[in-house]
Amino acid sequence: MEAGADAVFFGVNPARGEGRADGAGFHARAKVGFDLEALPDIMRGLHARGVQGFVTFNVLVFDRELRQAERQLIALAEAGVDALIVQDHGVARLAHEICPDLPIHGSTQMSITSAEGAELARRFGASRVVLGRELSLRDIERIAAATDIELETFVHGALCVSYSGQCFSSEAWGGRSANRGQCAQACRLPYDLLVDGHERDLGDARYLLSPGDLYALHQVPELVRIGVDCLKIEGRYKDAEFVALTTAAYRKAVDEAWAGLSLSVTAEEERDLEQVYSRGLGPHFMAGTNHQTVVRGRAPRHRGVRVGTVRGVTERGVLVELDEAVKPGDGLVFDPANWRAPEGREEGGFVYQVNPAGTLSELRFGRGAVDPRRVREGDPVWRTHDPTLAARVRPLVEAADPVHTRAVDAHFVGEVGQVPALSLTDEAGRCVTVTLPEPLSAARNRALDEATLREQLGKLGGTPYHLRTLTAELTGAGFLPVSALNALRRDAAAALTALREQAPARQPQGRLDDALRALARPAPGAAAAPRLHALVRTPEQLDAALAARPDSITLDYLELYGLKPSVERVKAAGLPVRVASPRILKPTEQNLQKFLLSLGAGILVRSGGLLEGLQGQAADTELTGDFSLNAANLLTTRALLDLGLARLTPTYDLNAQQITELAGLVGGAALEPVAYGHLPVFHTEHCVFCRFLSEGTDYTNCGHPCESHRVALRDERGRTHPVMADVGCRNTVFEGRPQVAGAHLDAWRAADVADFRLEFVHETPEQVGEVIRLHRAFLAGDLSAADLERALDTQMDQGVTEGSLFVPHDFGTLDALPVL
Repeated sequence: MEAGADAVFFGVNPARGEGRADGAGFHARAKVGFDLEALPDIMRGLHARGVQGFVTFNVLVFDRELRQAERQLIALAEAGVDALIVQDHGVARLAHEICPDLPIHGSTQMSITSAEGAELARRFGASRVVLGRELSLRDIERIAAATDIELETFVHGALCVSYSGQCFSSEAWGGRSANRGQCAQACRLPYDLLVDGHERDLGDARYLLSPGDLYALHQVPELVRIGVDCLKIEGRYKDAEFVALTTAAYRKAVDEAWAGLSLSVTAEEERDLEQVYSRGLGPHFMAGTNHQTVVRGRAPRHRGVRVGTVRGVTERGVLVELDEAVKPGDGLVFDPANWRAPEGREEGGFVYQVNPAGTLSELRFGRGAVDPRRVREGDPVWRTHDPTLAARVRPLVEAADPVHTRAVDAHFVGEVGQVPALSLTDEAGRCVTVTLPEPLSAARNRALDEATLREQLGKLGGTPYHLRTLTAELTGAGFLPVSALNALRRDAAAALTALREQAPARQPQGRLDDALRALARPAPGAAAAPRLHALVRTPEQLDAALAARPDSITLDYLELYGLKPSVERVKAAGLPVRVASPRILKPTEQNLQKFLLSLGAGILVRSGGLLEGLQGQAADTELTGDFSLNAANLLTTRALLDLGLARLTPTYDLNAQQITELAGLVGGAALEPVAYGHLPVFHTEHCVFCRFLSEGTDYTNCGHPCESHRVALRDERGRTHPVMADVGCRNTVFEGRPQVAGAHLDAWRAADVADFRLEFVHETPEQVGEVIRLHRAFLAGDLSAADLERALDTQMDQGVTEGSLFVPHDFGTLDALPVL
């Protein structure tokens, strides 16, 4: 607040017994959050300062939690929050129905990258959307020109390598869902790069998926010109110094841009922003794609400011060629690039002495702080801590009185013989009027004038206000003691603050029962015969699938050119055919919708923006919604199905029993779970092929190594994970072991699920045919679930996994479901 924020966003922990099944709040920072009981006071404090409070409700909500979610939404509305930031489409609609005048902001975890995606969020009650951080300024401008929904963009802080809402690494490798606030940050771990089966020497780059931090201060004037409504600073797990410095910098930049002034940030201010926290700052995708800069790969953590390079060691210190001044008390780290320090240890400590050594400087540290044997010539030296930074930010962090104040307009009415009145009006138009108990007396000497009024009424120190304009109606030569004017000013400021603190008058109503009643499960029909749908990614896999003859084939090709003849081949074989859409569609990629429709095939819809764009355009096309639409509960599933989907694949955040339960609520015929497939752990705009197999910056000059090489990442456990590019050059990193549902297929069949998808990544044609054959044998009753899993396990080099389908032993039963 003191640095000039117009709004803050934060999570709220529910009252005891009112949270998620795991006891956490409904927000994506599971480890932190304010207590619900404190929220009314927090909101009063924010509103007194003219600051809005946006509460994050940005996780997928499970069916078992819908009643708790409803109670939490009602409590948030009653506490006076200014907006909810929501990921789950069904929950967004529920929140809007519970309290129609509570603004809903579509979270960046909705993966909104187009005007169509924004309109889909509006369809579910959103009045503002937070755009994906992978958009360029031109993309944002195109979206702003195509929709009137409010737009919010991130401008500073940590970047996820994966599109928000499209990362399943935590789910795949730890049973901790990023869509549930439990990100394990697998992107910050080291990986080896395998190219065509051979390890590629990348020098000092090991953190191949760890991006630098976003820094878009220089893009603020363009964002203001475009008409973006709100700029957002990512402050996850940061301290007050970081929040204060970054907020102050962007406050200044916005005010300058709004006034038509040039950006005036100084080199020292920029250095402070880098010093307080930085993995390497840059505008990244906002300034246009350059895959060589987004991920440097040398280290995954805070580096601060680079101050020099190691040139040798002495008996008591380290010789450094300095680029920046270093002083006693600075905290330094010698960067070995952890490929040389596999245990992750880095040498560093606090400097206690700096000695000139010719053109170099000898840096000395406390005894035992730095092992010179582990410091090598050429190592970069970073200042991770600057003790003087605290002094520069202290006025904002430790202010006793408000530092950032809001403008008020004053109007004074004074007529001799009448009580004087002072009105104060704030920036939102709220107005209070106070009067003195005694009438204005006639002046004996100097009469009250506007100059005196401005001097006394402008003394608003200690309040959250400053005087912008003063108007006065003075009738007669009146006199008022300074003490009376001061009392009038104090009373008016206090009255205005009290008015601003008042929570909006809302009457939230429970709406979940109505929603559930409207979505009551249809009467079950005759159980359909089971069907297998094979998804292939290469012509060779297509050959194998055609020979095995599943019930349909879905084509998910890197290049569009091969789609048309392959569609015709599948049709000629007498099999239904679908084509898979990209998971992300940007404003320049909307022609892809027309192309997909022109193929005369069904469409596997992976993008919310595409689903919105297809409304009214695909009457003769069968649409199937994919996992990336993040359907985690009855409300979202039914709402998406009502947009023209024949079937829907549940999100990978659901375990196998939750899929069974969802089938019981919406009808098994509405679902198409993946029975065999590699979990798509990362889906990223960053191109591993371009960054590490070329010197190019994007698809125009990279040479398209994705078309001629197979790439995989090897983790610290020795498992390899395939990487594939899509038509938009976005990369997907797949879990190396296929996830199989053999142990759960009987339960799904008992819930009337008839459609099962088998997805292939780097499988050979022989493996494709065998996987289809084994599943057909199981569904025909010729193979047990255990035999199916054993046979699949022997087929795969790295074995198979139950992955996200695993059901904990204490998961419970259907009794907790919100069934009427």
